Amino acid sequence: MADARKDLDALPKAELHLHVEGTLEPELAFELAERNGVDLPYASVEELRRQYDFEDLSSFLELYYATTAVLRGSADFEALTSAYLDRAAAQGLRHVDLFFDPQAHTVRGVPLTAVVEGVRAGLDAAREERGITSTLIMCFLRDRPVAEALELVDAAVAQPGLVDGVGLDSAEVGHPPGLFEEVFARARAAGLHVVAHAGEEAGPEYVREALDVLGVERVDHGIQCLRDPALVERLVRERMPLTVCPFSNVRLRVVGELADHPVLRMLEAGLVVTVNSDDPAYFGGYVGDNFRGLREALGLTDAQAETLARHAVDASFAGPGRRRELHAEINAWAAG
Repeated sequence: MADARKDLDALPKAELHLHVEGTLEPELAFELAERNGVDLPYASVEELRRQYDFEDLSSFLELYYATTAVLRGSADFEALTSAYLDRAAAQGLRHVDLFFDPQAHTVRGVPLTAVVEGVRAGLDAAREERGITSTLIMCFLRDRPVAEALELVDAAVAQPGLVDGVGLDSAEVGHPPGLFEEVFARARAAGLHVVAHAGEEAGPEYVREALDVLGVERVDHGIQCLRDPALVERLVRERMPLTVCPFSNVRLRVVGELADHPVLRMLEAGLVVTVNSDDPAYFGGYVGDNFRGLREALGLTDAQAETLARHAVDASFAGPGRRRELHAEINAWAAG
C-alpha cells in the first residue's frame, strides 16, 4: 500500500456500468414525488434510506421499481441525469456509457421519447459545461417478455441516433441471455453496441451464453467467471472487458464484504476488469467512492487504479480520439 498516495477522485475515469435510475437519491425522489403528485410509501428521506439493506438482487429491485414511480416526464429524467453527473464529476468522471431501463417507465405510460429526451438533455449539458462525454445504452428487463424487448429494439432501429447500444439487466437467475438472441441480433445488424449482465448471481454458463449467443462486446459484472478456469482463460485471451461493481456486489450479498472482493485477483489474473458504481444511490457510493473503498479494504495501489482506469477507457464506447484524450489525462494524473 506504500504507493497509494494520489488523490483517487482526481483520477480521470470512464464509467461503463451505471443505471441512471439507480442514481435516484432519496432527497430527489421526494422532490419529484411532490412535483408529480406521487405518494411514496415512506414518511421521510430517512425512512426511505433505512430500506437500503437488501437481502439479494430481488429485494433491491422491488425498492428500485417502487421509487422510479416518481419519474414522469422528460424534466424529471433530465434532473436525475444531471444530479448523477454532478456527483460523479466531483469524483473524476470524464466519460460514461449510461444505462437506462425503458420498460420500467413505458409500463407506467411514460413514453420512450420522454425518457430519452430528458436523459439526453442532461448528458448534453454535462458535455457543454463539464466536458463529460457519453453514450446511451437502452437495457431490456430480462424478467419481462421478450416480445417487449423486440418492440423496443425495433423502435430504436427505426430512429437512428435514439440510442447508441442495448443491454440486458434485472433479475438474472432463471432468465438466461439466450432468450434474447433475436433481440440482440437485430441490434447488432443495426450497428448498435451490445452488452449484457451475466455472471453476477448466475454462474459462468450465463457469461458463456452472453458471449456466444448474444455476441456482447462487454460483460456486465462477470465475477462468477472465476468458478470456471477455462472461461477465465478465454476472457483473458479475448481481452473481454468485465464491468465490475464492488459496492453493488457487497450490498446485494454476492460477496460477503469488500475485503473479500475478487476484483484485484481478477486484475492480477489478466482479466480486463473495470470499476463501476452500478446503482450508487442504493449501494453506498459513486465511482470514486468505489475506488477509495478498494484502497481502504484491499490496498488498491496507484498503479492498479491507473490500470483499472485505462481498462475502462479502452473498453468504453467513446470514439478513438476521445479515448486518446482520456489516456492523456490519466498520464498527467500518473505523472503528478
